[in-house]
Amino acid sequence: MATILKKVAERLASGIKRFQPILANAKSKDVNESDTVIIITDMLADVFGYDKFNEVTSELAIKGTYCDLAIRLDAKIRLLTEAKAIGIELKDAHIKQAVDYAANEGIKWVVLTNGVQWRIYAVTFGQPIGHELVEECDFLTLDPKADADLESAYLFTKEALTREVLEEYQLQRQAMSRFFLGAMILSDPVLAVVRRELRRMSPDVKIEVEEIRVALTEEVLKRDVLEGERAEDARKRIAKMQRAKAQKDTATEEAPTTPAMPPAPAAQPHAAQAGGSDVRPGA
Repeated sequence: MATILKKVAERLASGIKRFQPILANAKSKDVNESDTVIIITDMLADVFGYDKFNEVTSELAIKGTYCDLAIRLDAKIRLLTEAKAIGIELKDAHIKQAVDYAANEGIKWVVLTNGVQWRIYAVTFGQPIGHELVEECDFLTLDPKADADLESAYLFTKEALTREVLEEYQLQRQAMSRFFLGAMILSDPVLAVVRRELRRMSPDVKIEVEEIRVALTEEVLKRDVLEGERAEDARKRIAKMQRAKAQKDTATEEAPTTPAMPPAPAAQPHAAQAGGSDVRPGA
């Protein structure tokens, strides 16, 4: 993850200390959704760095009703926030309408929060429309002195959104997901390496790549890692990356090389002037 600027880290630490008692008090009173939204709006400004008056809006209509909050940067909606009352347990189903709207409008990020629990999702633009949980945190348990907690809270900030930190973090999570790793293990380049090492250790045994693939699929890897929409998406992404690498390698091999220039001839000493005579010492 990108380094958190000192002023941002200080703002996060200060905001955690300030809002934890406010949230604890609101939770004990089980305040309604409207009052929760007021707290969330203040947190978006004072903790996460958005301009409450120019960048946070509740005037965005979704299918005839207004979404709870939206983030508008440079006249463009960049993030939707679905808010629930502080006493309601968050569920993925709560953001379905916001995700559908975001996908139709090209908005990638959706936040679901009740003030205490915060979740940020990446919208997947495809058929069907989907969403992927990127990060979640419990604001009441955050330690303002713990780097890991500050990094978690940082992903909800304006700085993380505008500096593409969210994009990078999502890609990192995808690369380390069990679906991506499972698809990577079964890719041809990795299987070729496994085959080479197996043959090196057992040179008398004939082993083919397809045999290794079947063994891994049927006896090593769990079925839920290899089946389903997320597993298929991982296979497609790996295949796409391999094609891109192959195209790059081909382009590099076919690129014309500039022939080496021959070395410049060595400078020759000046010839003696015509009719001149050598002058010898002592002559």
